[in-house]
Amino acid sequence: MSIPAAPRATSLDPVQLPDWRWQCFLDEAVAALQPLGPEPYPIDPQFLSREGVTGSKAKPVPVATATWACQTEKFRQVRAACVSAGSAASVLNFVINPRTCYDLPFFGADLVTLPNGHLLALDLQPVDRGDRLHTEAVWPELLTIFERWKQALPDGGPIPEEAQPYFSPGFLWTRIPLGAEGDALIDAVIRPAFQEYLQMYLKLEASASPVSAERSEQLLAGQKRYTRYRAEKDPARGMLSRFYGSEWTEAYIHDVLFDLESQSV
Repeated sequence: MSIPAAPRATSLDPVQLPDWRWQCFLDEAVAALQPLGPEPYPIDPQFLSREGVTGSKAKPVPVATATWACQTEKFRQVRAACVSAGSAASVLNFVINPRTCYDLPFFGADLVTLPNGHLLALDLQPVDRGDRLHTEAVWPELLTIFERWKQALPDGGPIPEEAQPYFSPGFLWTRIPLGAEGDALIDAVIRPAFQEYLQMYLKLEASASPVSAERSEQLLAGQKRYTRYRAEKDPARGMLSRFYGSEWTEAYIHDVLFDLESQSV
């Protein structure tokens, strides 16, 4: 009798990392996407999960990285890059890339814990902030959500001028301390803000209608500018290179995290 082959890993396999701070955020996002009928997104198996070691020889720290990804009718790629490295780092980078035949912004969440504190960001990121057709219907509702949560958080600091075109007026950005105070803010503010930003984005998705071919080309050009910038400036490059080497890291950044150049839309 033949032995059934083991099921092949896919990008929809649940992520469960040891001592990972952001598990409930990813679980809630995955659950929110289920009504859209998500299908696996093609990712090379070498990027679905990876383990390594950081720290010194005397005090090695286990590192685990995992990727969750899907695609839907209106989303070209939804992906979560997840890193757990004990006290050295705990990261969730969750991005929704819309198909360019729909006039939608990106959804972006960066939830990062490092030894000196938490760096947390939420946004509905425009393809082109100066494009009024693309933005003006979105920001009033987003700003209402933004203002409500912003007042409960310390400011994250200035945004570099070169990055400003890629963030909306509702960019929620904060730095908070480790420990009980930071944990309380994450539970009371960041988690419900994440849920509200995501629910607003999914409401935009539900109402989005196909655009003209000309408009789709404009959106594609804007998305390519955005993804090139993000790939060039990815702040995780140094950390991932320390964990896994530069060759794997560059392939992960360009072929998974910001893969638009190599994909059909």
